[in-house]
Amino acid sequence: MLRGCLVLVGVAGAALGVFMLVTGSAIPAAIDLLATGVIVVLALLFERRGYRPDVNRAQGPWEETSERFVDPVSGHLIVVRYNPETGERDYVDRGTAE
Repeated sequence: MLRGCLVLVGVAGAALGVFMLVTGSAIPAAIDLLATGVIVVLALLFERRGYRPDVNRAQGPWEETSERFVDPVSGHLIVVRYNPETGERDYVDRGTAE
C-alpha cells in the first residue's frame, strides 16, 4: 500500500515537472520535480531486485552447510545451502525452531 502511494507521488511529481517545463514556468523547480519523481519511481520499481536474487534450485548439486540460524521475525529454523558450481547460496526454511 505504501509502495503504491509512493509510486503515485513520484509519478505526480514527474508529471507536474513536465507540465511546468512545457508551460515555461519556474524551470529550475520543474527540472527538480521531474528528476526527483523519476528517481523515486525507478528506485521503488527496482529496489527489490538487489536484496535476494532468485535461486535456481534445479541447477547443480546443492550442499547443506553447517550454518543454521533462527529467523527473528518468523521464529523458524533457517538452513543454508551452497551450490559449488555457481557459488549461489540458498536459505531454506525448515519450520519452527526447537
